[in-house]
Parts: sequence; structure tokens; C-alpha cells
Amino acid sequence: MKTLLTILLITLTISLAPQKAGASEHVILAGGPALRKWENLRVERDRHDRWWANFIRASTMRMDNIRVAYGPKSKIIWLVHKSGYVARGREDGKPYTKWIAEQAAKRGAKLIWVKGGPSVIRAINSRPTRSITTFDFFGHSNKHCFLLDYSSDIIGACTSWLHEKELYKIKASVFAPKAICKSWGCHSGESMNAYWKAATGKEIIGARGKTDYAALSKGKMPAINGSWVFRASR
Repeated sequence: MKTLLTILLITLTISLAPQKAGASEHVILAGGPALRKWENLRVERDRHDRWWANFIRASTMRMDNIRVAYGPKSKIIWLVHKSGYVARGREDGKPYTKWIAEQAAKRGAKLIWVKGGPSVIRAINSRPTRSITTFDFFGHSNKHCFLLDYSSDIIGACTSWLHEKELYKIKASVFAPKAICKSWGCHSGESMNAYWKAATGKEIIGARGKTDYAALSKGKMPAINGSWVFRASR
């Protein structure tokens, strides 16, 4: 009887103990590029993604910044929307997915290919408890969605996304207490921020207005044609 009571007390103690936080991780989500066959049909001012690697280069620059700020051995998880780069690679006759994998290996990042909102959520939720220290999104977006592709399957439209009303499916427990989150896509500070905060308990910096990836050519992170905001009303 005494042995049984001891076992029950040990079991209860283990079940009530808080989950141990995972090691610090940095998650970067990169959407895919537009196809030139569609974009070349649009008027000049409305064309996107002349360079296939806007979101890839921004991601690798961010990785370098993370390693400076958090240490050279910082763990980076890189989520990349694969089909967009397969399609653009086929159009350009270039092995873009291979080059992306090489960049991940060069920088010691764990590459996870994603194909839609549900797979992004699964990848985020698979991270250890309280491990995500930073989160960054590079890609097309509007005020309600991360557009994982844009003008790839259909001209001027998206067929793969992560919508603000899906964000509640993300586990808040995977984020570190002082996690820093930022979306580098257009307009995501105009509505998505509030849904992100409600789902994760963390503020996310988003753009009110458009972002401009031309700054990459000067070795700088994407610029804002508007303002960066932490929260939007809904």
C-alpha cells in the first residue's frame, strides 16, 4: 500500500510539473514568387518578382542578422513554399529548389518545405514548448492573408495562403515569453496583427502600406512605403 501511494504521488508530481521549454529557435517563413508569364502581361507599375529570389535573399539576410544578434549557433527553422519555386524554376530553367536547399545547408538552417496554410501551422506547432524566439514572414500578403503564392497558378491571384482566421490553430505555447514576430509582407499590419495577437499572445510587427524588396540590392532588409505597426483593430 505504501509503495502504491508513493507511485501515485510521483505520477501526480510529474503530471503537474510545467513542461520544460525547448531550446531557442528562430522560424522564418518564405512564400513563393510570381511567374513572369503572368506578370509580363500586366502594366509595368503592377508587375511583381522580376527576381525570383526576393523572399529567399531576404530570408538569408535575416538568418545572418539572427546569428549576429543571438549567436553563431542559433537554431533556425526555415519554412519555404516549395511549389512556387518549382514552377518558377521550370519557367526559368533553373534548379531553384536545389539552390534553396544549398543555402539552408550553408547557413545551418533546418529546411522544411510547406505547401499551404495547414502545413505551415503543423510545422509551427511541431516546435518545442516556448522555443520560438523570433518569427519572420517574407512573401506577398494582403491585410487578411499571408499569400504563400501569388500570380503563380493564376494571374494576379493566390491559391495557397494562411488566412488570419486560421491563426487560432497555432499553439501559443510554442512561443517564448518575449518572442519577436514580424511580417515583411504588404498590408499585414492592417488586420492580421490583431488575429495573431489573439491566437499566440504575442505582438507581431506588420506593414500599414506596401513593402519594397528593392532594398535587398543595396544589402538592406525590405523597406516600408507606409509605417510599421504592432497591432490593428478589428
